[in-house]
Amino acid sequence: MIFHKPVLLKEAIESLKIRANGKYMDATIGGGGHARAIIEEGGIVLGIDQDPEAIEYVREKSKFKIQNSKLVLVRGNFLDIKEIAHLNNFEKPDGILFDLGISSYQLDESGRGFSFLRNEPLDMRMSKDSELTAWEIVSRWNKDELYQIFSKLGEEPNSRAISDSIVRARRLRPINTTGELADVVAESVRGKKTGRLARRHPATRIFQALRITVNRELENLEKGLKGGFEILAGGGRLSVISFHSLEDRIVKSFFRKLVFSGSAELTNKKPIVPKIQEIRENRRARSAKLRTIEKI
Repeated sequence: MIFHKPVLLKEAIESLKIRANGKYMDATIGGGGHARAIIEEGGIVLGIDQDPEAIEYVREKSKFKIQNSKLVLVRGNFLDIKEIAHLNNFEKPDGILFDLGISSYQLDESGRGFSFLRNEPLDMRMSKDSELTAWEIVSRWNKDELYQIFSKLGEEPNSRAISDSIVRARRLRPINTTGELADVVAESVRGKKTGRLARRHPATRIFQALRITVNRELENLEKGLKGGFEILAGGGRLSVISFHSLEDRIVKSFFRKLVFSGSAELTNKKPIVPKIQEIRENRRARSAKLRTIEKI
């Protein structure tokens, strides 16, 4: 099983300027691809993930590195990155990487309903410790609440029509699975203009909005970036790989404020994006953007 194919692997490792025996945090270890590359360059890694299946996968694949103290694994949310660093004697790391993409395993094999390509329960929790599920939102939130998250977090132009359709449909029968939800969404926009989104399935941005809401992704990102930069060593680098405009906007704004205050400097004026060859080999890389700052 391939848990996740790392995006912008070479570029991300180069952005961190790995040095021998330097300390690096992988705030979203996923399948461990970036962490392994950092260790191969001579670094020591503390890897974090809120998904216990990701932690277990990396632990099984990286026993030698763990035994030789090259890799420390912690199940947790990067929201708590400062506390995690402190508890593991990992203060003042030389670099921190945030890869904000959802893993291939979570999309294709986790059974948690992240994708409408498989008919699965409407869950979408990265961690089962969370109480809120996508089913709870779809089944119980009112029309205006649905509209708000679809329009703001999904940037979906047909949010009003989709919200109306979901509320009407669930009065007739429960919407319990990803397939049922995708069908309701598709029917609600049939014949409507979708503009540049026409080539995408109409449920794409609805699923994005639900996942972001369930996992509080944007709120956690803001706190994680702040905490990460605070513990970063002087001269250390903070790199972030984002996959949609909402994430990238937060990262860009956060970096801009640090540069303006004189606390950091950009390593590249524009974000680094995947080369055509990588996109051909991994379609999920197509929207990735890598931004990096260096702490002064």
